This record gives sequence, C-alpha cells and structure tokens, in this order.
Amino acid sequence: FADIGDIVRGKDLYLGYDDKEKEQRKKLENKLKEYFEKIYENLGIQEKNHYNDTPDFYQLREDWWYANRETVWKALTCSEQLSNSKYFQPTCGGDEKTGTQAKNKCRCKDETGKNETNQVPTYFDYVPQYLR
Repeated sequence: FADIGDIVRGKDLYLGYDDKEKEQRKKLENKLKEYFEKIYENLGIQEKNHYNDTPDFYQLREDWWYANRETVWKALTCSEQLSNSKYFQPTCGGDEKTGTQAKNKCRCKDETGKNETNQVPTYFDYVPQYLR
C-alpha cells in the first residue's frame, strides 16, 4: 500500500494483483509521465538540464512533490464535510507515541492550537513501504 506521494514520485511498490489492476496502474503511470513532461517542457534551460534524468522525470517528480505536498493535502481535505473530521492516527507534532490527532479537516495546528501548520499529518513519509 502506497501513499499519494509514493505514487506521484514513481515509488509505489504495488503493481496490481490481476491484469485489470496492472493495466490501471500502467495508465496512471503513463498519465503522470505525460503531466510531468508538460511541466518539464515549460522549464527554463538551466532547470531542464537539471531535470534531464530519465524519460520518467523521477527527480522532477520528487522535487514537485516536496514543493506541493502541503497544497495537495489541503486540496484533498478542503471539503466542508471534513470540517469536524480527524485523521485516524495521532500524527501531529510527533511520532505514533507522542503525536496528537489532526482535527478540523484532518489538518495539524501549531503549538498554540490556533493556526494550521504546513505539516501533513503523517510520520510515514520516508519509511519504506514494506516496513509501514
């Protein structure tokens, strides 16, 4: 099981359990390549040289995710239907033993509890998928 970041960055270990699922994964990966190729085409010469790693644009995808993960999380949780929702694990401000729950649209607050932080409520981001 992967999170959105793993999928965007091309690091999802799950390839599907049957032919239909494998075909869907292939379509998704091709769409991601297509989107990142368009992003690449709009870069300047210096940036293009930096991101000329593979036709899959893995480094560009990695950097894009790093720059946009907070915005993606806010877009996924912006619904008013989530206004009183909590993330299923206590993941704000610590690890699985010291964290607090992400309340109000599944978002973490700062230490005062008044303002949202840029923390996506998960401490699993850099744990290999097979160890999650």
